[in-house]
This record gives sequence, structure tokens and C-alpha cells, in this order.
Amino acid sequence: MLKKMGEAVARVARKVNETVESGSDTLELRLEGNFLHRLPNEVSTLQHLKAIDLSRNQFRDFPEQLTTLPALETINLEENDIVDVPVEKLAAMPALHSVNLRFNPLSAEVRVIAPPLIKFDMLMSPEGARAPPP
Repeated sequence: MLKKMGEAVARVARKVNETVESGSDTLELRLEGNFLHRLPNEVSTLQHLKAIDLSRNQFRDFPEQLTTLPALETINLEENDIVDVPVEKLAAMPALHSVNLRFNPLSAEVRVIAPPLIKFDMLMSPEGARAPPP
């Protein structure tokens, strides 16, 4: 398990570094299913990033460096272990259209506080819902 996680982190760091070093205006970063539990700090330099797919990883905390990306429109964090979400920071993101948090054990507080504060689509599963087997 640790070996898989180390390989996944190395892949992610390599992909992010290649993007940053090439000066690419990458619009989408797909890192789904990589056993990730945090993002490398370099992600915060991707100021033109429009979409990020972090589904089917092992995030327990919402990766808050995403809230600093001004062009980000879509965040997919489906099937992680996220309980709390920085709703106020997400609400302040100018370009954000959609956050997918299906199949995360979101707290009751997030479920109550989020809807009146946000101007984007926040997809959530019913409380206690489980992802279908792969």
C-alpha cells in the first residue's frame, strides 16, 4: 500500500512539475484513482487551471490550495473521505461552477451551511450513501 502511494505521489508531482516547467496553460488536471491524500504545493501555481479531477483518491481534508486558483471552474472530489469543506472560500471563487463531493462522508454542518452560501452546483450524495463497487 505504501509503495502504491509513493508511486502515485511521484506521478502527481511529475505531472504537476512538467506542467509548471513547460509554462503550459493547462486547462485540466486528471489525477483520479491515485491513492492521493494531499496535493503538492506546486498545484497552487497553476493559475489557468479550469478543471481538476481528484475522484477516487484518499483525501480526508479538502485540498484548500484549490481555493486560490482564480480560473478553476470544476472540482471533482467524488469518492474520497472528506468530512469538512471550506464553504466560505469556495463561495468566494469567481469562476467556480461545480464541485462534485458525491460519496464523501460530509458533515451535517456542510450539508446545511453550503446551499444558501454557494452560487455554483455542489453535488452531494444522500447522507450515508456508499459508492457502488468498482
